Amino acid sequence: MDEKYIKHRYAPIIPSKDEWPVVKLARERKEFVKKVADLAEARVLGLTGKNPEIIKEELETTLYREKLRIKQNPWAVDPDDENSFWSEVKSSLLQINTDLSLDKSKRFQAYQKVLHRITSRYAEEIASNFKASHYKFTRSVVTYGFSRLLNAARVKGIKSIFSNQYTLQDKIQITGQTDQIRDLATKGTIVMVPTHFSNLDSILIGWIISVLGMPPFIYGAGLNLFNISIFAYFMNALGAYKVDRRKKNLMYLETLKTYSKEAIQFGCHSLFFPGGTRSRSGMIESRLKLGLLSTAIEAQRANFQNGFNDSSGKIFIVPVTINYHFVLEAPSLIREHLSITGQERYYKENDEFSTSYKISKFLLKFFTKGSDISVSIGRAMDVLGNYVDQDGKSLDKRGRQIETRDYFISDGKITVDQQREEEYTHMLGKRIVEEFHKINRVFSSHLVAFVAFESIKAKNNKLDIFDLIRLPEEDIFIPYEEFKTACQLVMDRVLELKSQGMIDIAPHMKRSMDEIITHGIDNVGMYHAKRPLIRDKQGDIVTEDMSLLYFYHNRLHGYGLEKLF
Repeated sequence: MDEKYIKHRYAPIIPSKDEWPVVKLARERKEFVKKVADLAEARVLGLTGKNPEIIKEELETTLYREKLRIKQNPWAVDPDDENSFWSEVKSSLLQINTDLSLDKSKRFQAYQKVLHRITSRYAEEIASNFKASHYKFTRSVVTYGFSRLLNAARVKGIKSIFSNQYTLQDKIQITGQTDQIRDLATKGTIVMVPTHFSNLDSILIGWIISVLGMPPFIYGAGLNLFNISIFAYFMNALGAYKVDRRKKNLMYLETLKTYSKEAIQFGCHSLFFPGGTRSRSGMIESRLKLGLLSTAIEAQRANFQNGFNDSSGKIFIVPVTINYHFVLEAPSLIREHLSITGQERYYKENDEFSTSYKISKFLLKFFTKGSDISVSIGRAMDVLGNYVDQDGKSLDKRGRQIETRDYFISDGKITVDQQREEEYTHMLGKRIVEEFHKINRVFSSHLVAFVAFESIKAKNNKLDIFDLIRLPEEDIFIPYEEFKTACQLVMDRVLELKSQGMIDIAPHMKRSMDEIITHGIDNVGMYHAKRPLIRDKQGDIVTEDMSLLYFYHNRLHGYGLEKLF
């Protein structure tokens, strides 16, 4: 997509930056953080029934888990006062537990004060540090950097990085419902839910949002990204709030959910990865983390309670799939997946995205090797998973207009019904997974990896996945003509699925099969030291790493294509 074309086609249709909800939120950050802390405290108290013994148990569990995290899995980004804070919490709990003069009411109040200190700390940790001036600078840096690197890839010369003539054409392909999401951003609040395969996803999506001329979104970004200085700067500038996946205690999870819900209700367009973390297997996420997803439903119900209707205060869910020919972290991700599914030891997160130097080196190689990126924007839905039209009106399966508000009414009024909203969250999660598969774009690398792995699996049908992974590479080869025939068989089925609206394909998949195979083998896992797929001197298809081949094969899992072998 040409840079000049992008600027013309996607001219901003948004209010000035001073009117962006995310800017208003940043101005009121102190008050907002306090509100989140107070509401999170209230949520925890509600879940514990305000029972002092249950609250005590939750506080002690939180303390134990946090002390264990500090000892066993510390990160550079962790606050310097971690030990002192939790030591003070421990002292406070000890004092409450040993003070025999406290009756039930006073004991409850004492526990509540400790709880408030914890939710206040968590709220401050989670909250974004968005600054409009930093956002503008970061947006220009990312655009400049992407453009120069992509230009270098096109003309195959490093010197061209500094050229004044550059283009994004045919490199990062933005497809799908781009006009709809831009229109809906002026009518309600967007919650974007992308697939997640690489740590590069966050910056890439941030750039896409900017290219489409939309206001900045708040991000739910993994705290591990803030360990890397270059990512920490970009994430802070792009409005990221921090999600610490190490923290599984009730107080943290309720504070995180409260932050997300309140920010969406505030009108901030939001983005989080519903898979929760990068796909370890390489598969499109089939089971989503429903915690943050539920906050969109809560925010929608709260908007209706506050007097909004289907013409205002509407929240739109927009699925997005990101496609790469290769994922830098694939070796460590697939190792972790296999270790978990094989019930072996758990691998700590220690992947190739570990330093700013490695990030920079990767980006240079990534773009100069000429590999495509595709970002597919799905059709927007309401929080119940119904498609919406260009005006944001919800439609049932027959295309008839329906009122989302009606689904939150009980006895003639909008009510809070936790069980009902949990069911809606499950429904929405299922619909997002369906849309992920529909808008997924097949690349040549996906096709060749899938066919190669399934062909090897068919020839060794008595072996399970772990035995297949351990097969000696020198014993694995597929004659080219046999491989080509199998690729054509799978491609024909993919085209059938495409005609039914069940999948999409990249433009390079319209070439001849020989060209598709060559393109796929050249691109799949191109950065890795051991390539998942190559052609040997005899022209046969061989692999240097079966586990990586399995990872890239998994992108086409979920379409029933395995039945062809």
